[in-house]
Amino acid sequence: MASQQTADRKYVYDFTEGNKDLKDLLGGKGANLAEMTNLGLPVPPGFTITTEACQAYLATGARPAGLAEEITAHLGTLEEAMGRRLGDPADPLLVSVRSGAKFSMPGMMETVLNVGLNDSSVEGLARQAGGNHRFAWDSYRRLIQMFGKTVCDVPGEEFEHALEECKRAKGTTSDLDLDADDLRALVGTYKKIFVKHTGREFPQQPLEQLELAINAVFESWNAERAVLYRRQERIPADLGTAVNVCSMVFGNLGPDSGTGVAFTRDPASGAQGIYGDYLANAQGEDVVAGIRNTVPLQQLAELNKPAYDELLAIMARLEEHYRDLCDIEFTIERGKLWMLQTRVGKRTAAAAFVIAAQLVDEGLIDLDEALHRVNGDQLAQLMFPRFRLTDELKPMASGIGASPGAAVGKVVFDSQRAVELANARDAVILVRRETHPDDLPGMVAARGILTSRGGKTSHAAVVARGMGKTCVCGADALDVNVPERRFTVDGQTVNEGDVVSIDGTTGRIYLGEVPVWPSEVVRYFEGELAPEHSDDPLVVAVHRIMSHADARRRLGIRANADTGADAARARRFGAEGVGLCRTEHMFLGDRRELVERLILAATDADRQAALAELLPLQRSDFAEIFRAMDGQPVTVRLIDPPLHEFLPSLEELAVHVAVAHERGEDAARDEQLLSAVRRMHEQNPMLGLRGVRLGLVIPGLFAMQVRAIVEAAVECAKAGGDPKPEIMVPLVGAVQELETVRAEAEKIIADVTREQSVEVLIGTMIEVPRAALTAGQIAEAAEFFSFGTNDLTQMAWGFSRDDVEGAFFWRYLELGIFGISPFESIDADGVGRLVRIAAEEGRAARPGLKLGVCGEHGGDPESVHFFHSVGLDYVSCSPFRVPVARLEAGRAVLSSAGSDSR
Repeated sequence: MASQQTADRKYVYDFTEGNKDLKDLLGGKGANLAEMTNLGLPVPPGFTITTEACQAYLATGARPAGLAEEITAHLGTLEEAMGRRLGDPADPLLVSVRSGAKFSMPGMMETVLNVGLNDSSVEGLARQAGGNHRFAWDSYRRLIQMFGKTVCDVPGEEFEHALEECKRAKGTTSDLDLDADDLRALVGTYKKIFVKHTGREFPQQPLEQLELAINAVFESWNAERAVLYRRQERIPADLGTAVNVCSMVFGNLGPDSGTGVAFTRDPASGAQGIYGDYLANAQGEDVVAGIRNTVPLQQLAELNKPAYDELLAIMARLEEHYRDLCDIEFTIERGKLWMLQTRVGKRTAAAAFVIAAQLVDEGLIDLDEALHRVNGDQLAQLMFPRFRLTDELKPMASGIGASPGAAVGKVVFDSQRAVELANARDAVILVRRETHPDDLPGMVAARGILTSRGGKTSHAAVVARGMGKTCVCGADALDVNVPERRFTVDGQTVNEGDVVSIDGTTGRIYLGEVPVWPSEVVRYFEGELAPEHSDDPLVVAVHRIMSHADARRRLGIRANADTGADAARARRFGAEGVGLCRTEHMFLGDRRELVERLILAATDADRQAALAELLPLQRSDFAEIFRAMDGQPVTVRLIDPPLHEFLPSLEELAVHVAVAHERGEDAARDEQLLSAVRRMHEQNPMLGLRGVRLGLVIPGLFAMQVRAIVEAAVECAKAGGDPKPEIMVPLVGAVQELETVRAEAEKIIADVTREQSVEVLIGTMIEVPRAALTAGQIAEAAEFFSFGTNDLTQMAWGFSRDDVEGAFFWRYLELGIFGISPFESIDADGVGRLVRIAAEEGRAARPGLKLGVCGEHGGDPESVHFFHSVGLDYVSCSPFRVPVARLEAGRAVLSSAGSDSR
């Protein structure tokens, strides 16, 4: 039965049978050729072999049953329509064989032109062309070159070298100066190259050429460059490519022929106008390969005014029909225009927003469709400054672009020096082997961060993205010598104070100052540019589309912010509260000594004294954030990381103690700290004494923080503010843990709010798999859940985030185990299922339970769509990602209503 179904399946469609909505089956190119044919545009006749045929071929290594017969039948129909037979020596039909996947993959797969030419039909082609032997032999040498390289893996550079030798012997640098005899001789040379690498003569049977070319296009779906492109663009690997067999039209027949590409609008800026290139007396690959210099499309009006006018009319018709920027390929054969391809054109991020807004104004699309056509990744690109690069500028090294942007500054090697120079108004780049929590002041002060170790999920990368700082990690060519305050790369030394420029998008590092373009979009979000008074079409377009996204979205958008300044900036960017305030960041810098006293406390009295000194400092911190977010919720996470992270490292302290003993100096303080670090040492601190466990083991720690939060809220309320504090208990795995902390917190809240009423919610992070699986129980003691997807991903996968990326993620991505790192985009099947279970069971136990997410995923476009689908109330992300989350939350509504999110 299955084989009968396979035999009955239709694998080949004439261009007259398809339409633009059949991209899954016919690929983008085939579907659009069919659409243009249906519109009555001048398209050379042809047919498309479906993606299903490709899938079957790749699965079995052989063509599916019935395909050969269908190709023969459609070829016969094509021959009848053209009045010629494929490869007929007297009057040959020639065809092109081109790939065409559902999603555009420019240049990633194969094309073969002039299929059907051989030693006999080349003379018939010359007669067709009115005795133009040069054209015929030029077409034949192109076939051998493309067929050899594409179908038989003959090195392309050997053909190119032979062509250059031929021109050199002729004393010219232009292909056009080669005559028929030169090209006939070149064909002979090409044939020898073919035999040398394949062990056989160039195929003379036209049907064999066609069969082999079709197979080669199928196989090019799994070519290395195509696989890499799909992985980068996140295109599914199982789609396959269609194959388009089209009757040839020739742009290389003489000066009245040519080929070109055109865009209905500027794909770089979105500006309306005529954009494209034309090349007379050439075939399509000449334009793409840059073999000869093209002329602007407007010059076609001088060369062939009727064809130019017809092309402009077709461009306008296609743009109106597709309701979008169109990318067009065309050929002119002896003055007649032929359309070879159209597709919705690729564009820059800026052009995407501008064109979407223009099309709304023109009545071609509505605002929903405009919102659908842009995305958060494009908006993020627009928010970062970028370098003005020249061809002469070469990077000194490269790493991983961990946080986008362009930063220039003096090199410094420690946090304190970064702060000092920044206070003196110097721009600095903080260079470290890797960063630690103690480097935070320097990271805040620096324009950019550069590390020789780590990846996109390292401490430096995560913190930099949260602050909107440019960051390059994992530049392992850099030998960073902190004590001597220098780094070296390829024998070149860069000392502290030297200027470097780092590109957080590409990961490239430049010596010296590279000019920077600031982001106008960020100035708009900061309130520095009023869109109603702006003449910048990009700012106007972003404002219109963002306003519509806000009107459409259901998800609330909060920010992860640890200071009043961060909270204020997040609010300007559109945040509707703070979803994560990390209190541990408040214990760094000048307050480390108090934390050390807390850790070293020998008695309850000593511990309480240290906590008492921390209380007013914490209260002040929280009050600053409540004021910045007045009237909006602020979720404060009680201290989460192990306390030893606030102490010097074991190795550093051991060295200090040894050196002090050697010099006869007093080392009592360092010995105390060393003893504490050894006592608190854990084999796996991420699974050790942290989060709620700290609050239960160290008396008074959580109580101090709860009191500071509530006192700050009361202080703001008394001053006329409207604080909305939410206390979040981290790393809960059992409801009993939360119940214990909650009981103590409620007593403090009742005591502090006796004279000034303030509503305080108490909830928990869901970041331990057990918490997700027992969410129904935990919800009985929680008024909200916030999913900590960073730790939830670590624990669900069994990954150590700080170690795995550099160790083996590259291999997992290469093998297709990951399409993308699960720390960048939510693992919907695994981690996402835990989120879904917790959301459903939590709300079943407490219907009014508030649900949010505060991990890095809160600002990831695809993850935002997932959180919308699960029914969360809000996402929280770094301030710089707030506009991205707003945009994607609006787009998620459209996707859930049935739009294709791609």
